[in-house]
Amino acid sequence: MSTVTSLAHADTNDLDAFFMPFTANRQFKKAPRMLVGAEGMHYITMDGRRVLDAAAGMWCVNAGHCREQIVQAVQRQAATMDYSPAFQMGNPAAFELASRIAALAPGDLDTLFYANSGSEAVDTTLKIALAYHRARGQGERTRFIGRERGYHGVGFGGTSVGGMKNNRKAFGSLLPGVDHLRHTHDPKEMAFSRGQPEWGAHLAEDLVRLCELHDPSTIAAVIVEPVAGSTGVLPPPKGYLERLREICDQHGILLIFDEVITGFGRLGASFAAEKFGIVPDMMTMAKGMTNAMVPASAVLMRRGIYDALMQGPEWMIELAHGYTYSAHPLAVAAGLATLDIYRDEGLFERAAALSPKFEDAIHSLKGLPHVTDIRNLGLMAAIDLEPRPGQPSARGYEVFLECYQQGVYLRYTADTLAFSPPLIVEESQIDQIFDTVGKAIRAVA
Repeated sequence: MSTVTSLAHADTNDLDAFFMPFTANRQFKKAPRMLVGAEGMHYITMDGRRVLDAAAGMWCVNAGHCREQIVQAVQRQAATMDYSPAFQMGNPAAFELASRIAALAPGDLDTLFYANSGSEAVDTTLKIALAYHRARGQGERTRFIGRERGYHGVGFGGTSVGGMKNNRKAFGSLLPGVDHLRHTHDPKEMAFSRGQPEWGAHLAEDLVRLCELHDPSTIAAVIVEPVAGSTGVLPPPKGYLERLREICDQHGILLIFDEVITGFGRLGASFAAEKFGIVPDMMTMAKGMTNAMVPASAVLMRRGIYDALMQGPEWMIELAHGYTYSAHPLAVAAGLATLDIYRDEGLFERAAALSPKFEDAIHSLKGLPHVTDIRNLGLMAAIDLEPRPGQPSARGYEVFLECYQQGVYLRYTADTLAFSPPLIVEESQIDQIFDTVGKAIRAVA
């Protein structure tokens, strides 16, 4: 009886059963937007419309949707070995993927720890940072420095070091011993910058202030997105990241780059670390790692961090941390096939070549009603819209909805529109995206 009831309930497709993440649930369920298929650059809706994906899903489908090569790799793996534990057991493909990712990274970032989401990767970096300092006899280093307007996932660690106020305010004091740098966006100085702003390198000196306030010997790590993504695409001022690296080196503080969004070609390079020529001590990754076919993430660390943890008898576990699905065989298979596509199709190089076209197209919208700023770097960009008086985020939502109805999917956060198309985007599709956005902005009062 219970089985029949359960199936009957499922058949009703009751929208109330699903508490949707980061969604205005009541608004959505009054007029649902259902996606039932995907191919290449497009989603397919329940009513059969093809919607151009200007956001790579959620910054993650870098090689385009339903790539046959990745699909077949996952199918073969599922038929061969569906699951294997990563605790005390190994899967050869997991070691191969780790080696290939390390080969893409700059400097001595050559040791990889698997997780399953960007949030888990961030919390993993924070725990590894604490363990590393303790192993070196500096257990007093327990403080973390994040940045205002930073997004580092939704775990307690990532929410604590993150600096998006709406993501924090419902959850109390979170982790103790966390402070934040000022964010890097000043519209008065930076509005309508193309690429990295010329102004703002001095904002990195805020880390000096926090070192003086807290005593640098108590700080374990600084974590930043090289290009802040979810808050609305904030490229770093020229010289800013370089100065953070200098200050961290001066005080023995680990520098962590959260590359969940910027990794795997988004900026026209393997990682932002390569793009900017800066080697962080640890780097998170997810999203484009498997082209979002199967959830996966990882932390890449410098060899010295790994070596510092290799203490005690060889039979003892060196780090009491990990996940049931770390290095899941299906995720690893998807990751290897994804790297093959990136290499064989030259997608990182393609992203770099398309970036000037992408930049020109989005900046052509300067001067439209209510557009207060446009920012871009690589194949990621954002448009700020003037909030409607008394109705913050309403204008952004209405432009998003108008674009969706006209066949283009984008992301919006409050009154900011964000763009990050798959790296396979064609020039004509870039034109379609921003022609549609321009019409939508004009149509929304």
